[in-house]
Amino acid sequence: MMEYAGSVAAKLNLRQQDVNAVMELLAEGATIPFIARYRKDKTGALDEVQVQQIQDEANFQKEFSERKAFIEKTITEQGKMTEALQAKINAATTLATLEDIYLPYKPKRKTKAQTARENGLEPLALLLLEQGNINVAAEAGGYLNEQVKTADDALQGARDIIAEMVNEHAEVRARMRRLFETKATMQSKVLADKEQEAIKYKDYYDFSEPISKIPSHRMLAIMRGFMEGMLRMAISPEEEEALMTVEELFVKADNDAGAQVKKAIKDSWRRLLQPGLESEFRTALKTKADEEAINVFAENLRQLLLSSPLGSKRILAIDPGYRTGCKTVCLDEKGALLKTGLIYIHEPGRLIDAEHKIRALVKEYKAEAISIGDGTAGRETEQFIKKLNLGLPIFLVNEDGASIYSASEIAREEFPDEDITIRGAVSIGRRLMDPLAELVKIDPKSIGVGQYQHDVNQVRLKERLDQTVISCVNTVGVNLNTASKHLLSYVSGIGPSIAENIVNYRNELGRFTSRKQLLKVPRLGNKAFEQCAGFLRIKEGDDPLDASAVHPEAYAVVSAMAADIGADVKALIGNEELLKKLDIKKYITKETGEHTLKDIVNELKKPGLDPRSEVQQFEFANIYAIEDVKVGMVVPGAVTNITRFGAFVDIGVKQDGLVHVSEIAHKYITDPNEVLKLNQKVMVMVTEVDIPRKRIALSIKQAQEPPPQGAKPQQGKDFNKPKPKEAKELSMTDALSVLKNKFGK
Repeated sequence: MMEYAGSVAAKLNLRQQDVNAVMELLAEGATIPFIARYRKDKTGALDEVQVQQIQDEANFQKEFSERKAFIEKTITEQGKMTEALQAKINAATTLATLEDIYLPYKPKRKTKAQTARENGLEPLALLLLEQGNINVAAEAGGYLNEQVKTADDALQGARDIIAEMVNEHAEVRARMRRLFETKATMQSKVLADKEQEAIKYKDYYDFSEPISKIPSHRMLAIMRGFMEGMLRMAISPEEEEALMTVEELFVKADNDAGAQVKKAIKDSWRRLLQPGLESEFRTALKTKADEEAINVFAENLRQLLLSSPLGSKRILAIDPGYRTGCKTVCLDEKGALLKTGLIYIHEPGRLIDAEHKIRALVKEYKAEAISIGDGTAGRETEQFIKKLNLGLPIFLVNEDGASIYSASEIAREEFPDEDITIRGAVSIGRRLMDPLAELVKIDPKSIGVGQYQHDVNQVRLKERLDQTVISCVNTVGVNLNTASKHLLSYVSGIGPSIAENIVNYRNELGRFTSRKQLLKVPRLGNKAFEQCAGFLRIKEGDDPLDASAVHPEAYAVVSAMAADIGADVKALIGNEELLKKLDIKKYITKETGEHTLKDIVNELKKPGLDPRSEVQQFEFANIYAIEDVKVGMVVPGAVTNITRFGAFVDIGVKQDGLVHVSEIAHKYITDPNEVLKLNQKVMVMVTEVDIPRKRIALSIKQAQEPPPQGAKPQQGKDFNKPKPKEAKELSMTDALSVLKNKFGK
């Protein structure tokens, strides 16, 4: 792979020495989080995104090189390689160009042109292409045989050959591709008998938009309608312009032969060029739309995984329910299950019993906070608990995916003797304590923070989401003595099998007191230790540095720093006055550069600092169902999902409302993610309520202005205003069209 370093550096506009270093480290088995965190001196402080780009681009160039070699070999074996053809292949920089060059030599099924050649009509085709002043019918009459009965048959065969030659002409394909890129439109129409059945695709019944401008969510919506058999779709520029573009290359004369060439060009366009390029661009647009949707999902997932944790507290968690009651569990500071129970708060005759049970559980198990699932009956349960005046903080917790966890093999392994409803309640409680540690147990696709997640390339989606989980876990760091094997498996250099060995070792021999003990774990060798040690934390261990992100390979440097200022390492940690006395340039060596030393000092200032913000309580307005929501209300809400066309906001009713991208800020923005973050608390104004379709339209920017006359602002905190940026405005109707079946939920 190192042979691609130069071209990768040029493509990504990075220094080649930095790319060389990254590729060498990857070849040695280093992980991306490790390279980005602990090898900054070698890589010029490239971040995770840049390291990932280097890896992806190197893989692409390797695939390109292998395809190029295959094409060269195939053409050479056919005995058709020439110096000019080799020069074209060498000059190709994209797969599309390479495939265009290869097309005439590519083995294919029998075509009309091949049949015509077998019937001896290629000389007639070449004669027509010369476009001399010939008697076309008379010339064609000279090629009659058992297979070619008439002059018209001969001319048709000759045109078939010309049509294929036009289709396989590299310059024609290059021009057509440029025409598609700049002038083609995406068109969709509803099938004649599907108007009622396809009502959710109403916006696309008679739709057209340039492919250069169509946003990913509209592309994916049309593709979904097409795949479901509701819509017809086509991608094409104007036929007249396409024909003129090809005729410029092939039509030389205004005579009978030229007319035959024009006929062949039209046939080539309709039968070969347009369908082929439409398929190519459909794939390209789908890939681009997939990548944008996957990026949206990955960013939302990152923000969700890095949600604020409450920390090690004793939790009373409640999974709300109506008919089946509310499942309650008590958890200790480490998330261990202490007690389970069941209360009924929706039956008047059982309210006193429910109140008694909750008070008893809080007292007996010394609960420090209450976690309530935000699904069915969540708000009502929250109100019941508030009326008890327990003096404890109460949190509504997003329970998306909790049912997936409850029925999973992971949950059965953790709680083999508990009902799935109890497992769900435990998950709700643990999510409040540490969202990251709990959410890694669930397939990211089940968490429900994506955009058309079921329509995109599932292999690529899984790959990207796994990368995101790994990045988040290593950004935060993991407590070696409390982490589950599922959390440990995402730590740099570990993986599922070593994670299980770590947990087994911990269970057999007790808690770890030193990072060095990791080397005693089966199958965890020196390389794995190098990769994982800096991301694992040991609180109250033998060495205070084990609780920090300082890598063991740098412990000697810290010891030297402490000795130079006459203090021990423990006194140095967290003491900014002592750390100010250090001249880090004194400690620069071949192995330890300035980037690493700065990271060490920053870590010593606040060792083991969790990069996540502290969790804050939040209260919804006094509304519980969509029927309570009125146009003009100004209410607090929490951002639950961010897409390219807007953000979904929970305002405390069962349906999230949509803030269209045009309603987020007073100026246009390019991407809602530039202004909003998942779980961000915002004030919103209700602008539309559609009860039959269960849709709510909201506005953030209007909530920042005085409400319309007669509107009654609801209770809520004045949260920070978003910072406006520039963007294009999309159709509100189009954005609302996804609300009914929001991302598969």
